[in-house]
Amino acid sequence: MVDISGRLPLLTPGMMTPEQHELYGAIVGGPRAAGPQHFALTNPDGSLTGPFNALLLVPPLGRAVQALGAAVRYETSLTDRERELAILVVAARWDSEFERMAHEAVGRAAGLDDDELSAVRNGGIPSLEDPREDACTRLAHAMARGDVDDALWADVAPTVSHETVFELATLVGYYALLALQLRVFRI
Repeated sequence: MVDISGRLPLLTPGMMTPEQHELYGAIVGGPRAAGPQHFALTNPDGSLTGPFNALLLVPPLGRAVQALGAAVRYETSLTDRERELAILVVAARWDSEFERMAHEAVGRAAGLDDDELSAVRNGGIPSLEDPREDACTRLAHAMARGDVDDALWADVAPTVSHETVFELATLVGYYALLALQLRVFRI
């Protein structure tokens, strides 16, 4: 019997092709698995949780998505709080239950408090004392809705670099991709 997660079978390591198993190893042995675990990457049977099981469907594409995800989580100039605020903005915009559950736990570990989490969960922008956190969160909020208008651009330009805006746009796009996949596959 095969377990089902939403619309997909949950692939256990014994069910995987060699190419799927290689990608599985990159996910469970990569940076997501290092350090403290704020949400489980695998189920007790070894199958992957959240969006990761779907990545195994088409390993070449899954590898690219997995590599982009690792880069936006671990290789940007964004602080942990900035990153988690932006991810949670996307989770709220897409009403993505898995992203919200996983990244509220990570956000708490990064120092986000209940008021900040609640504001983002409800589609708002929390009151943030740090000017860069505030700028990043407002940018992510606008990006998740499709654009950054000239007024916001002018307001945040003194605070964040072009590189930071690129990192944020990539992060927002990546988490919107995951939110769509999570929704389509009913995960």
